[in-house]
Amino acid sequence: MPSLSSPTYSSPVIHKNLHSSSCSKIRCSTNFSRVNTKPQDNNNNGLASFPEKNLHSNPSTKKPPRPRRIILVRHGESEGNVDETVYTRVADPKIGLTPKGVEEAEECGRKIKEMIEKDDGVDDWKVYFYVSPYRRSIETVRSLAKSFERSRIAGIREEPRLREQDFGNFQDEQQMKIEKGLRARYGRFFYRFPNGESAADVYDRITGFRETLRTDIDIGRFQPPGEQSPNVNLVLVSHGLTLRVFLMRWYKWTVEQFEGLYNMGNGKIIVMERGHGGRYSLLMHHNKEELKAFGLTEEMLIDQEWQNIARPGELNYDCLLTGPSFFTHFDDDHKP
Repeated sequence: MPSLSSPTYSSPVIHKNLHSSSCSKIRCSTNFSRVNTKPQDNNNNGLASFPEKNLHSNPSTKKPPRPRRIILVRHGESEGNVDETVYTRVADPKIGLTPKGVEEAEECGRKIKEMIEKDDGVDDWKVYFYVSPYRRSIETVRSLAKSFERSRIAGIREEPRLREQDFGNFQDEQQMKIEKGLRARYGRFFYRFPNGESAADVYDRITGFRETLRTDIDIGRFQPPGEQSPNVNLVLVSHGLTLRVFLMRWYKWTVEQFEGLYNMGNGKIIVMERGHGGRYSLLMHHNKEELKAFGLTEEMLIDQEWQNIARPGELNYDCLLTGPSFFTHFDDDHKP
């Protein structure tokens, strides 16, 4: 398991166009052959051509297998990580990786592949990428994807909701120091940067992405009907705060718990792996010491143990995150 600690920094690297020919042969999805339908079948809403729509028209249809993992990747070291004055000259979405960041991304790809290849008896695995449209994220996914043969890549989708927190447009270096000081006093989750976002704003757009992701999982978007395997690995390539907010939203962590989390290091991963009951747990891949270093509390770890054995759709009625711990006026030691 890679360390979650932050790295040191070095010099910038040249950016390659997102739509370069090197990626043009990777398709986002498989094209299905059109099925000829009779005139009286024209009201079938495309079910003949797109079998996955049957899940919406017939809820009793068996759902595709859930992906084996959701792997969160923070982009490699960027020019902005090395020199914050870059933000005064270059728009945040256009800031690319340093040479060290490229190396970190390539190493990240190798580690992800090694992790997947350790699965016993699994030979049909694939990866499917969701990536922030920011240049440093695009460069990261291109570099880490070098570890995978074309046949192993199920697809990729650029997802704007996975972008970095908006800090405003071109930033004034001295003013940003003042704003970050104000954020520390006001609260890291709720403080909104002028012309930008708060972490709470990021939470709102990540909520929308999470619903899209759940729908993609439910309809089996990652592989064509008839070819679906439980050994697909989803890889989300994004930014430090955005990934922390994603975990907060997925596991329903509180604001206080979010504010206790630390950023992943550049080019590092956190793995949500399908547990024994089918839900995703951080404890399937990480140990408790690693998760404590990331900022998880004992209550959060207890919930991860439940996630490890629970089934999709089940509710944790004894959850310490959102249950009795909120109320302090009960005295259970003096029952009548």
